[in-house]
Amino acid sequence: MANIISIVGRPNVGKSTLFNRLTESRKAIMDNQSGVTRDRHYGYGEWTDQYFTVIDTGGYVVGSEDIFEGAIREQVELAIEESTVVLFMVDTMTGLTDLDKDFANVLRKFNKPVYLVANKAETNERYLSAAEFYELGLGDEIFAISAQTGFGTGDLLDRVIQHFETAGVEDPEAGIPRIAIMGRPNVGKSSFLNVLTGTDRSIVTDIAGTTRDAIHTHYNAFGMEFILTDTAGLRRKSRVNEDIEYYSTLRSVKAMEESDVCIILLDATLGLEGQDLTIIGLADKAKKGIVIMVNKWDLVEKDSKTADAFKKSLLERLAPMNYMPIIFASVVEKQRIHQVMEKAMEVYQNKTKKISTSKLNDVMQKEIEKYPPPADRGKYINIKYMIQLPTPSPTFVFFSSNPKHVKDPYLRYLENRMRENFDFSGVPITIFFREK
Repeated sequence: MANIISIVGRPNVGKSTLFNRLTESRKAIMDNQSGVTRDRHYGYGEWTDQYFTVIDTGGYVVGSEDIFEGAIREQVELAIEESTVVLFMVDTMTGLTDLDKDFANVLRKFNKPVYLVANKAETNERYLSAAEFYELGLGDEIFAISAQTGFGTGDLLDRVIQHFETAGVEDPEAGIPRIAIMGRPNVGKSSFLNVLTGTDRSIVTDIAGTTRDAIHTHYNAFGMEFILTDTAGLRRKSRVNEDIEYYSTLRSVKAMEESDVCIILLDATLGLEGQDLTIIGLADKAKKGIVIMVNKWDLVEKDSKTADAFKKSLLERLAPMNYMPIIFASVVEKQRIHQVMEKAMEVYQNKTKKISTSKLNDVMQKEIEKYPPPADRGKYINIKYMIQLPTPSPTFVFFSSNPKHVKDPYLRYLENRMRENFDFSGVPITIFFREK
């Protein structure tokens, strides 16, 4: 990634608000409570035909009671290291603090251009009070802005883009498969992402709900390239009891809707629970490719028949959503991790597969001859031909007489025959009947 802007500072100064302003989105969760953002969060922006990446970071603190303090500091420093320009954000409402001074000393260790951004300057009094931040000794100019209203952000960007050596890319993720890592809280989603990327991309603890925002990572290894999204754990609605968790859930669902394939993690020690079925059902309804990863398989006492029995039980409970591959893995032991990704890419290929009309008709007419659609109330059904529609997931139209009399069991028969003949493993298939 070229042209990278990182937004850093102590908690609750408005970093996520500025991130959303620069990326013209609402990707980052905002709340008056400090410490909402924990991981590095990436987005993309444009200013006068210059394209750039923006990194939102967690609040940098020392000596707090927040158990995530050390991990957040590491994420902030990683963001600074990969930046072209750093925006050091302070708060004109609160004024200069000792934590601002401490963090200014941290920034001096990095050989990066730093711009001091005094936020919340919505009034003339606060605008003038921004001058006190000259005491930090970071440059000869302070940009007093309001991330909430956008005041002053244009002047700031005019200066920032002077450090860019290229015009950048409008959307560096265009055309790349998007894979969302989903599941209940504490099943190992963030650990899975970190093992794949070989870095501490997401903060990992034993506390459920550690991840809040949907965290995107560009992954390129072993001949594969795609966008990985680590999402917050999805709980039952009755257990979502705070605003931050509510918005985390919305971000996770949105990440799923924007993805091509969902890797859904299950906890092998708990088996398939009701919330797992709900998450799989959401992905199925959204017509996403699905791979089931049974994590923590190393913690299960097993013999040669355990995996088969576990898989059979899963498929029975998932029916009729039993078309997705199941892989038993362990993030901790790094067992079959890359096999999961290879399978996810296979599912992506299946999801984007296009069957020619001639081949589709040649194959499926033979299957229909073996088992013609049964008559219903004296109405006979004669299937003439079929086509695949140009949709994001496999969708087929069968043209026939009396299409309203085709029943679900026959639709399932056709779906199963199509999966056998064309390998649509991991992908939901949609079949429509139309009058001909």
